[in-house]
Amino acid sequence: MVVDKKLFYLSSILITIGIVFSYSLSAFTVLYFGYNEFHFFIRQLFFGVSGILIMFFISQLNPDKESSKKLILGVLIVSFLCIIVLPFLPSSLATASGGAKRWIRFGPVSISPVEFFKIGLIYFLAWSYTRRIDDSKKVLKHEILILLPYCIVATIVIGYIYITQNDLGQSVISFFLIFALAFFAGASKRLFAFGTLVVMMIGIMVIFSNQRRIQRIANWWGNIQDAFLPLLPESLASVLRVSTNNEPYQISHSLNAIAHGGMFGEGLGLGIFKLGFLSEVHTDFVLSGITEEIGLFGLGIICIIYLWMILRIFRIAGRCEKKEYFIFCSGIALLLLFSFFMNAFGIISLTPLKGVAVPLLSYGGSSMWAICIGLGYVLMISKKVKL
Repeated sequence: MVVDKKLFYLSSILITIGIVFSYSLSAFTVLYFGYNEFHFFIRQLFFGVSGILIMFFISQLNPDKESSKKLILGVLIVSFLCIIVLPFLPSSLATASGGAKRWIRFGPVSISPVEFFKIGLIYFLAWSYTRRIDDSKKVLKHEILILLPYCIVATIVIGYIYITQNDLGQSVISFFLIFALAFFAGASKRLFAFGTLVVMMIGIMVIFSNQRRIQRIANWWGNIQDAFLPLLPESLASVLRVSTNNEPYQISHSLNAIAHGGMFGEGLGLGIFKLGFLSEVHTDFVLSGITEEIGLFGLGIICIIYLWMILRIFRIAGRCEKKEYFIFCSGIALLLLFSFFMNAFGIISLTPLKGVAVPLLSYGGSSMWAICIGLGYVLMISKKVKL
């Protein structure tokens, strides 16, 4: 049994690219906070190398053994317990961002439990959906009753994450995985459409429950409305038109950074907009920073590698004999794909920006390790399929 080497190499290449840009894009942050020049580079190098080792060692396990299953279920349970206790930890043990505690501090390293929770959630859904959902035809009412317990539990858990961590982006991703994987498990298109409608209604309620979110949506729509309103009847266009057009400075600088990079970029390390114009450029706006330095051509190559990796995972999923493995691999691929496009569309203002990092490319240890655990399990499963 041999693991899929192509997937391992593609993942390692992306990790290496992320390490390089953690040094190149963090120049201003290093100067602003008085860090050592190699502060972010050394940390990301540690996260990246350890992540590759995590992938390698997990890939050597046997997916059919109980010990392998207990390991990832342990990730789910531990991360869930950490999410529960996180809001109650003292400031010395928890790192806050955006007015909420999101990381647990272990010495020099801070861990975000929600990143690991998503990987554990995918495995739990794969395990549970395999036993609860099949391909047989059912009336919509029966399908809803099957999925209802998941929705109730998910609403409570994900709602708790949203309330305590003020993180709408991670909540959206988690709900997306629950409904998408139900479809992959054999649920009908009617149920998927019904679930999508319910999620959209909940999303609208969440947005309109907060004036700040309403203003952010209005500002976002004000900047893209000219591209869509001419396509609509005048009566509808006049209703949807908003007068505000205050483009968020982060989005403005993000677009300018991409435009400044042009086709071939300014050169590695020579970007300008990372010098105080774009905050967190090595995390949330990493794609903008990369584009300014290596251009659209370089970004295109990275996108090809990224999508190649995702297609490789889908290929492994499509050749799995066990339904549980098929759903899990599909879930990891969807997580990577959805996170990538959620970030990419956000930084160019096609969708509201939600602060979702680009897996393997953005700076951060929690996301790196969590994704590497998921990829390690996909590699472990790849030993069971013929590629």
